Amino acid sequence: MQLYSFFNSSTSYRVRIALRLKGVEHEYLGVNIRTGGHRDKQYVNQVNPSASVPAIVDGDFHLGQSLAIIDWLDARYPEPRLLPADAGLRARVLELSTLIGCDIHPVNNLRILKYLQDVLKVTPEQKDAWYRHWIAEGMAGVERLLAQAAEAYGGPWCFGAQPTLADCCLVPQIANALRMGCDLDAFPRSLAVYRHASEHPAFVAAEPRRQPDYTA
Repeated sequence: MQLYSFFNSSTSYRVRIALRLKGVEHEYLGVNIRTGGHRDKQYVNQVNPSASVPAIVDGDFHLGQSLAIIDWLDARYPEPRLLPADAGLRARVLELSTLIGCDIHPVNNLRILKYLQDVLKVTPEQKDAWYRHWIAEGMAGVERLLAQAAEAYGGPWCFGAQPTLADCCLVPQIANALRMGCDLDAFPRSLAVYRHASEHPAFVAAEPRRQPDYTA
């Protein structure tokens, strides 16, 4: 199995965590999205038609989009489960995961920030204000969902005693927000999950600075 990834991509980071949690052996292939590697014709035609990272290649099977990849991994390598079998809990995990994956991440990813900067010609200060606004908006929702989850499930993770897809999504989002200088003190439950994860071997191994294509 091959993972096409970029060290600082939060969507790639999600999949790296899932692979590590499940102990799935894979080859890491770096795709530099800063220099447009994800738009290379061969990559788009042969690996990922979405022209993005991450992507998984397993023999003749190719798959992009992090949430689809993690769902596929869960079906193929069911232990430990990242999408719970219980319908209610599964729905709650997906609720939080898609809040991050659909509401927070898309408006703040690299291509959006580059468009703001290069095409719309916003100032660095305006770009930073954009980023911080959408982080604050989205993380407020995450924090409320985590408060409900704490009452229902307890535990140090988003939903109880074991990490789920929600943790795979939350940890990279917080890492990016901290890297961009966002003040997250208003979101103590989210930070508690992040700090707990920072001591788990799978989450540590998936960190951007530990990837072979890492650059400072």
